[in-house]
Amino acid sequence: MLPQAPKYQRCMVMAGGGFRFSYYLGIYAALSEAGKQPDVLLASCGGAIAAAIIQGLPDDAQRKAWVSSPAMYAYWRGMKSGLNASVSGALGAALHRRLFATGASRIPDLHRDYLFEIPAGLPLPDTKDDYDKPAVAIIAGKLLYAESDIGTRRGNRPLFCEMVFCDERTAAMLHGMASPVSATHLPNSAVASHIATDITMPIAEAARASVSDMFYFPCHRYQDADYVGGVIDLFPIEIAHRIAEQVVMEVKSYYDASFSLPALRAVLGFDGNLRLSKVMQQDAAAWVDTADMEKILPRTQIEKKILLLKNRIELVTSKSYDEYRQVIEAQWQYGYQRGTQAAKAMQP
Repeated sequence: MLPQAPKYQRCMVMAGGGFRFSYYLGIYAALSEAGKQPDVLLASCGGAIAAAIIQGLPDDAQRKAWVSSPAMYAYWRGMKSGLNASVSGALGAALHRRLFATGASRIPDLHRDYLFEIPAGLPLPDTKDDYDKPAVAIIAGKLLYAESDIGTRRGNRPLFCEMVFCDERTAAMLHGMASPVSATHLPNSAVASHIATDITMPIAEAARASVSDMFYFPCHRYQDADYVGGVIDLFPIEIAHRIAEQVVMEVKSYYDASFSLPALRAVLGFDGNLRLSKVMQQDAAAWVDTADMEKILPRTQIEKKILLLKNRIELVTSKSYDEYRQVIEAQWQYGYQRGTQAAKAMQP
């Protein structure tokens, strides 16, 4: 590892995005057009897919074409409901988490307790061209317990390690860094005290691990380890400041109190809205306001459909390829607009 790795100039944080991750391609395009191009991308969850596409292809047109491609369309159409995707089961589990499962008191079953199956092999570019590509760092959580521990009381033991999959330069800068989502900073957190890095994980595997949100998808196994999604540290502004001189961060909406917040508490132990409040109090070179994303972009390429008579929750993909492309274009344009606004507010 590099003993004294120099910081990157500008880090763009891609904090989640879910199925709407294509808006990150628009933000990146706007920043680049304004001469504010990031030289490192720090990504979690859906943002990890966008980061891999940006790094893998040399220009905005190719990136938009890739995410709009028949291969990506076919991939999302391959998603399906799992065995546990019943309406009664999902509502019952959500109610139980809201009323009782706080502070990650028991070790969760992230191997079997999920709603949807995600196909193997994310269709990501593998371009070998020599161009000025940004570095990429992807966040996920490594499980620190065995399957035999599931259902037992946690006590005060850490259940997850915050992992950053990155290159040697980034790993050198993160060496010895305390995790900002550990119990030192967030009460009841089940995250270990220090960040770990991995410079060997293929980017496609790292992205796949990062999108494995608990209760939505099963944890991702690679070699001899299991990983949960980048939701472990969805707003990694401290890591961004550690590796870059300037940080481009999003203004995000808060977790909903009915489903997302209880799920986070049940698995990771901490209050996600407390974490977000701490993030929003910190400095950034630019804030990209995407707090209204779900209102402006109500449609995604994948929608959940409740079938009460069948007691099932099913996933519905865009009905046609043309409709899919329209959804992606709307996401890209939204990101480009918000990225343009943020770039104008940045200092020269």
